[in-house]
Amino acid sequence: MVNLEYFSFIIDYLPIFFEGAIVTINVAVCSLVFAVSLGILGALAKLSKSRILNYIAQIYTTVIRGIPDLVLMLLIYFGGQKLVNLMTTAMDIGYVDINPFIAGFLTIGFIFGAYMAETFRGAFLAVDKGQLEAGFAYGMSKAQVFFKIMFPQMARHALPGLGNNWLVLVKSTALVSIIGLDDMVRKANIAGGSTQKPFAFYFLVAIVFLVLTSISIFILGKLERKYSIGVRKV
Repeated sequence: MVNLEYFSFIIDYLPIFFEGAIVTINVAVCSLVFAVSLGILGALAKLSKSRILNYIAQIYTTVIRGIPDLVLMLLIYFGGQKLVNLMTTAMDIGYVDINPFIAGFLTIGFIFGAYMAETFRGAFLAVDKGQLEAGFAYGMSKAQVFFKIMFPQMARHALPGLGNNWLVLVKSTALVSIIGLDDMVRKANIAGGSTQKPFAFYFLVAIVFLVLTSISIFILGKLERKYSIGVRKV
């Protein structure tokens, strides 16, 4: 027999829980934008002829990929807080408390920017240089060559890796609860502690993440089919 009282606790906490879910989605989207931006810059740095840029990009990707995300989250958040306040103290501004939301998405974006850099580097290298040279030979500008030749093909090669990184990034947003951000994991923790029914709320968190990743997989599949039009499948 179903215990209705058990589910009544969940219903009471649903408004607060979904507020946390919105925070989680916002963190994921902002993190993705920042990660993609860093990823493109990192890929261009690795492909550039500058040894300094190559060296910086190599250190960035190696360090980030070699340290667990949880440890990086704590190091970047608390280290960033310390660095900012050292600077504000030197400028006689006083103590500054970093917003957990900004700190959360910047940290996750910084972490996944390293993975995105490798994804975009491979995508850039996969585009046939002969097609780019042909575009210039036809009198196309650099912008036209990039948007009409380079970008569509790069996107096709980058989408599988980009999609995988996005799915992992979405799940990694659960880490922001450890720095005090009121995402749905933190809300579930509070609700579970108040009602003494943590399983119910953490199960709800799992369902929401599953829904988000399922929707993402569906959209990514649509995008892959769009950018694969005219491409022969082996």
